[in-house]
Order: sequence, then C-alpha cells, then structure tokens
Amino acid sequence: MTTPNPAYKSLLGHLAHLSCDKEIDAVLSALLTDKEQQDIANRVRIFDLLQQGVTQRVISQQLGVGIATVSRGARALQQQDATAIDKLLATHRQQEAANSKIE
Repeated sequence: MTTPNPAYKSLLGHLAHLSCDKEIDAVLSALLTDKEQQDIANRVRIFDLLQQGVTQRVISQQLGVGIATVSRGARALQQQDATAIDKLLATHRQQEAANSKIE
C-alpha cells in the first residue's frame, strides 16, 4: 500500500482511540455503506479461508463473491504485513468461535 494521506492517517488515529465495539460500529456505519461493510467483512473471511488452505474457487462459491474478488484478496494478503493480518485473523477466529457457541 502507498503511504497514507494525512486524512487517512487521522482516521486511523481516531479509530485506534475508540474504546469499544459500539463506538467503532457507529463510526464505521456512518462512514461506510452496508455493502462496503459487507465487502470488508468478506475480505477478512477471504483472508481466513485462504490461510486455511481453501481454494479460491471454493471461497468464491462459499461466500457468493466473484473469483476476481477472491484473487484480489489473495494478492492483498501476500502484500500486507503478515503480523497485522495474523492478529486480525486471530481475533476474527475467536469471535467466530464465540458466536458458534452462542448459536
């Protein structure tokens, strides 16, 4: 990714200082459409499934997204800091496990 512009850096700083999920949800709901929120959630799921070794074609079918979307996610996963993505996915997996226990 290119160097973030000052407005983006400012947004990251504001998000980092939010104290709870409710605040983060309120900000992201104000900034993003429902589709954009779903696209971001799907990107996280794509990362997770790719790291589990699921094929791009299966991910595309499972999530109901195009193969190009999955390929773009795979490319982004390769280009980003693995440590940050691993932390994101660890949190994602914990939340998925907690949600499955509730159901």
